[in-house]
Amino acid sequence: MESQRLCQEMLSKIQEQIVGTLHLISLLPPDSLDWSPAIPGAWSVGSLLGHLLDVLAGFCAVLAAASPGRLAHFDELRKLPVNHACLPHEAVGRIAGYRTHIEQGFALLEDGDLGKIVPTVFVASGETLVTLLLGNLEHLINHKHQLFTYLKQMGLDVSTRDLYQLRGA
Repeated sequence: MESQRLCQEMLSKIQEQIVGTLHLISLLPPDSLDWSPAIPGAWSVGSLLGHLLDVLAGFCAVLAAASPGRLAHFDELRKLPVNHACLPHEAVGRIAGYRTHIEQGFALLEDGDLGKIVPTVFVASGETLVTLLLGNLEHLINHKHQLFTYLKQMGLDVSTRDLYQLRGA
């Protein structure tokens, strides 16, 4: 059996970003659902939370495409609403569900699978699994930072420790 070391490292980083995102969601004031920065076209907090669901669903879609037979039950996730204004408690519950599915998907991966070509809606000829997973991780990190920025603009006292897991500190 091939090693799962790299897959486990990647999963660990994804989990770290999910935990950080959940932490930032926990800091949202109760009345902030409709708040948005004074930027034309900016999303409200609720819309950002709904988009975070779409981001996490993206990981699940990639993992399902990499192992469609063994992860056929992931198709049920496509029926769940994403990209809608949602309350923090809904986002937290749904993120936990996506996290469980992401962990299930990674449990089936071996390091050698990361080079597998997976067709996508964006690139019909496909991209490597590692490229797709890293793209989804980047997407999650960007929107986590957006949420962090929203909290700062709302006047909350958030710092680097709220954004990053500082190793050895």
